[in-house]
Amino acid sequence: MSRNLYLVPHDLTEVGNTALDYALFLGTHVHTEVMIVHLVDNKAKIPAAEKKIEDILATKTISPNVTISKLVAQGDIFTDISKIANREHAQLILMGTHGAKGFQKLTGSYAMKVITSCDVPFIIVQKDTKHVEIKNIVVPIDLTKESLQIVSSAGDLARMFDATVHVIGEKHADEGLSTQTKNRVLLIRNKYDEKGAKCEVNLLKPGGSYSKKVMEYVKANNVNVIAIAYHSESLLPQFDTFAQSLITNELNLPCMILAAKQAGNLYF
Repeated sequence: MSRNLYLVPHDLTEVGNTALDYALFLGTHVHTEVMIVHLVDNKAKIPAAEKKIEDILATKTISPNVTISKLVAQGDIFTDISKIANREHAQLILMGTHGAKGFQKLTGSYAMKVITSCDVPFIIVQKDTKHVEIKNIVVPIDLTKESLQIVSSAGDLARMFDATVHVIGEKHADEGLSTQTKNRVLLIRNKYDEKGAKCEVNLLKPGGSYSKKVMEYVKANNVNVIAIAYHSESLLPQFDTFAQSLITNELNLPCMILAAKQAGNLYF
C-alpha cells in the first residue's frame, strides 16, 4: 500500500512554520506522512539545521494520524524540490509565500519557477494563514482545458472535509463562449457528483477584473481555500498577475495551485 506523503519545504522561519502547521492540520483528517525538507548551500550547515527542526517539532502537537520525517540536505529549492517530490511520490507540497534566501517572496518568476518545476499540487500559505475547518473551496476556471486540471485535487481536499466545491466561471458577451463555459462547469459538477463531492456552480457577470470578482465571491460565500491551475497559455489576460494575486490574497487564505500540462483531455 502506497503511503500518503505531504512535503513541507521549511526555511526555518515563521512562514515555514505556518506551512508545517497547515500540513499537520490536514493530517488530523487523513493518515499521512509529513516530510520536512530543508535545503542548505553548504553541507557544514546540516547539523545546525537538523537541530533547529527538532526544536521546532518539540513545540508542535502532532496527531496520531501523522508520521514525521525529515530531510536536510545540500540543494536548491528551484531544482531539487521537484526531484524530491518525484522520488518520494509526494501527493501535496505545502509551502509559505516568503522567507529566507532561497525562499524568495513567492511572486513573479520565483513563484512560478518552483511551482512549474513540479507535477505535484501545492498549497501555498501566508504568514497569517489560519488552519480552520474547510467548508468551502472555490475553483475558478476559464475556457481552457488546462484550467480544469485542478478539479481532481480540489475534489480530494473537499472529500477529506466533506466540504463544498464552488466551481465558478465568467459569463461572456459572446453567446457561444458563454454556452461553452456553462457546459464546462456543469460537466465538472457531474464529475464531482460521481465522485461523491459536493459541488455548486456559478457564472460571474462579464467585465472587470476576474481576480476581484473571484475574491468578492470568496468573501460572500465563506470560502476557506482557493484552488487554481496555473497555465501560461491561459486565455485569461495577464494570467500570471491573476495567479499571483490569489496566492497572496488579502484574506490570507491558502491557495491550492497546480502547474497545468498542455491538455488533450479533461484530466478528471
